[in-house]
This record gives sequence, C-alpha cells and structure tokens, in this order.
Amino acid sequence: MPSSRGSLRPRDGPASLMSPPLAEVAVAEFHKKIKEAFEVFDHESNNTVDVREVGTIIRSLGCCPSEGELHDLIAEVEEEEPTGYIRFEKFLPVMTEVLLERRYRPIPEDILLRAFEVLDPAKRGFLSKDELIKYMTEEGEPFSQEEMEEMLSAAIDPESNSIHYKDYITMMVIDEN
Repeated sequence: MPSSRGSLRPRDGPASLMSPPLAEVAVAEFHKKIKEAFEVFDHESNNTVDVREVGTIIRSLGCCPSEGELHDLIAEVEEEEPTGYIRFEKFLPVMTEVLLERRYRPIPEDILLRAFEVLDPAKRGFLSKDELIKYMTEEGEPFSQEEMEEMLSAAIDPESNSIHYKDYITMMVIDEN
C-alpha cells in the first residue's frame, strides 16, 4: 500500500509541488526575526553588533539564557580573535539552532510562583525590598548591582516598599502565543 506521504497524487496539483515543508517555513520565519532583531543594534549597517548587545538581542527573541549560558553563546559566535563585535553571518546559524531547539525558554508562571512562595514561608504574598535584595544577591547565581537595580525599579511597589510577587510574575511572563 503506497504511502500518501511524500507522494504526488493526481488531485494534489501544481500548488503542492511549490509549498515548502514546515521546517523550511519555520527556519525562514526564524531567519526573518533574527535579522530584524539584529538590525536594530547594527548601528553602522555593516552586519555587526557590539558584543554587549547580544544578550538583549537574544532576549528580544524570547530566549532567557543565564549569564553563563549567554557567555557560552557569545564565545560560540565570536571571532577567533575577539573584536568586540559579532558578525551576523556567525550569529544567524547559532541563533537559528537555539530557536529551533527551543533552548533557553522562559520559566513557566507556576514555577516562578512556587519559587517566590518558598521565599515567603508565611504566605504573605509579598517580599520586602530588603528580603528580595538578600535573596537575589546572596543565593544561587547572584544578581549584579545593575541587574538588581533594574529588577527593583520594575518589581518594588514604592508605597509599600515590597514586591507583590503574583503581580510581578504576571507582568514579567512572556506570552508565547
């Protein structure tokens, strides 16, 4: 019994010969998104970006690598002799692979909530600014001063001087649809 998969049946017509497989469509769509994100930071229009912008580009594409993972990615796309710039030709295939493999996906909302709840054993629904600073700078992969200031400016309610983490999580979660 011949498989209909991959075979051209008379009723398929010429259109079926022209339509590319889904994987090719996905790759083409990723290439377009990567190019658009890269071009935002290609200030000289010479297909290069400052290495310091790579993390922003990657995050704008919906990926959330740790600092260590980001450094590994940068090492993969950097020149043999680092110049401080990343070339699009080297960035494109690596980033395409990252997107195809769905690497560095954001942490789901329910897991983020459980993590905050561990830090809030009294189940108050919030952490004080001091508690947040302590956890983010003394535990796990510590935040830098700049990262901490950025998080505090987005997370801390100025009236209560605390983070109501359910509201913060809702604000921070990336909608993948």
